[in-house]
Amino acid sequence: MILIKDVKPLDDFKVFLHFTNGDQKTVDLLPLLRGPIFEPIRHNPAYFRTVHVDDESNTICWDNGADIDPDVLYGAYLPAWQEKEI
Repeated sequence: MILIKDVKPLDDFKVFLHFTNGDQKTVDLLPLLRGPIFEPIRHNPAYFRTVHVDDESNTICWDNGADIDPDVLYGAYLPAWQEKEI
């Protein structure tokens, strides 16, 4: 399982991610910030920049409990809401 080792917030709701397998890439999170839990993140760039890696789940998260599956961030899977639309 590939997890997140480190995250650096960038401009325009993008993040630079270091994965546990050594891969690194920039991911545009704006399309993934859907639903009520992501409202404060999507509407407040300063809050978006508080993104960090959770020590237990090893994925990115925010203090309001929002997180994104590392498999989605890596590009291996679609978010659950997007799978339902297909």
